[in-house]
Amino acid sequence: MGSSHSKSRLATYPVSEKNNTRLDSKLSDLSMRDEYADSEIEPSISLRLSSVVKWEEKLFADPKNRLALSALTTHAATAILQKPSVLLNDTHIFSDKVELEGSPVTNQRSSGRCWLFASTNIFRVGLIKKYKLGGFELSQNYLGFWDKLEKANFFLEQVIDTLDEPLDGRLLQWMMVAPVGDGGQWDMVVNLVEKYGLVPQALYPDSFNAKATSRINWLITVKLREAALALREIANSSSSTKSDELQSYKAKIVQQIYGILVLSFGVPPKPEDTFTWNYYEKDGKFHTLTTTPLDFYKENIGALSMGASSILENVLGGDIMGNADKGVGERFSLVNDPRNPYNRLLTVDRLGNVVGGRNVRYVNVDMNTMKAVCIAMIKAQRPVFFGCDVGKFSDMQKGILDTNLFDYELGFNVSLGMDKGQRLLTGESLMTHAMVISGVHIVDGKPTKWRVENSWGDASGEKGYLIMSDDWMSEYCYQTVVDPAYAGKAILDVLKQDPITLPLWDPMGSLA
Repeated sequence: MGSSHSKSRLATYPVSEKNNTRLDSKLSDLSMRDEYADSEIEPSISLRLSSVVKWEEKLFADPKNRLALSALTTHAATAILQKPSVLLNDTHIFSDKVELEGSPVTNQRSSGRCWLFASTNIFRVGLIKKYKLGGFELSQNYLGFWDKLEKANFFLEQVIDTLDEPLDGRLLQWMMVAPVGDGGQWDMVVNLVEKYGLVPQALYPDSFNAKATSRINWLITVKLREAALALREIANSSSSTKSDELQSYKAKIVQQIYGILVLSFGVPPKPEDTFTWNYYEKDGKFHTLTTTPLDFYKENIGALSMGASSILENVLGGDIMGNADKGVGERFSLVNDPRNPYNRLLTVDRLGNVVGGRNVRYVNVDMNTMKAVCIAMIKAQRPVFFGCDVGKFSDMQKGILDTNLFDYELGFNVSLGMDKGQRLLTGESLMTHAMVISGVHIVDGKPTKWRVENSWGDASGEKGYLIMSDDWMSEYCYQTVVDPAYAGKAILDVLKQDPITLPLWDPMGSLA
């Protein structure tokens, strides 16, 4: 990516007076409640044991804290502090729901491929309708295989493009962290589908290593880090054919990575290889289809886009989304990042998977705007891909995402006062997981909770489905992928802007 963002301005994050005021007002909440503080103890640079003794005496003078000690030292805090009222209120009843939710419930196993599962869970809805299927999955392993190979090539090209950067600098060190990690973003899905197409899961199912990727990820990462050092050595040599040598060495490494992937994930179909798919309609009628992965995608653009193809081109004119402006490529990301101005286009420097592919782009909007588009899509029977920080205030066994789920003040005498922007600034929160919204409950014109399709199997939540409170969505949802038909021209116009470029290490560059 690199030079492609030369017209973009780099983002800066001043802390607003508003945020400072709010945080100042909460400072006492971030330590022991006033009743447990001792005004007679003078501040000290070093920790005084005499102070600790007095704090302890104050703490256990309250019987509640003696009870808390017994409970919290022998049980998980999340089990002790869970609010029963929240469990009673968070039920799977919704005023608006996508009628056809894809089946079966998917399971990414011990891998971080949630973005591929969330995207294919959306794609399959239109295919289930078109082919009258009872249940269906697209091959996540197929997209995952080509993603890792593309990421390896992308990483090595970035190494070549940053030869003048210090090896111990922040950029190179960040690039080295997880060059072929399982995570990804919506625009990266588009790159893969546009280049490689789609295949039914039955034709390229998950291998053992696709279900448990950590060892293969480690092996490829070590090889790529080693290759990065070798490329820099070649660049520092006095050879007159350095450019050719760099590309030759890179090609050798990519070939080796391909070998690792084939031996661990299986030989994948090629984009133009013919395959035959045999299937039954839900009423038992047999069919057979012979095509290629690319043709399977192109022949089903209408089903995959559910009738929204070409809207961006018709509304705005021209090719504003790059080469992938129809089909799955028409959908784009709304994000909520309070650190940056709303109604602005954002991108992340050097974040991608396919060299020459579509850059990661986000339209930054307020949460009310994001929710309004999601509601419009659900009412139109279109599920919504979204990215969130799934580990915060959640019980995945019960399938609940709710900011009121745990009462930490009751157990520990503290409350947490940071807002969404402050959590991003301090590293407290970022996008960690992608799922699908398939329902919403609206009361008096306002959403109160959302139905979520996860990819952790049917033992999580209610047969694989979760409940997300509306407050939780406001605080911990960062991204939704929306259909342009429901976004409105004001949002679509933002796509024509030169983007604000966030650095690679920015939390909005996290891969779900």
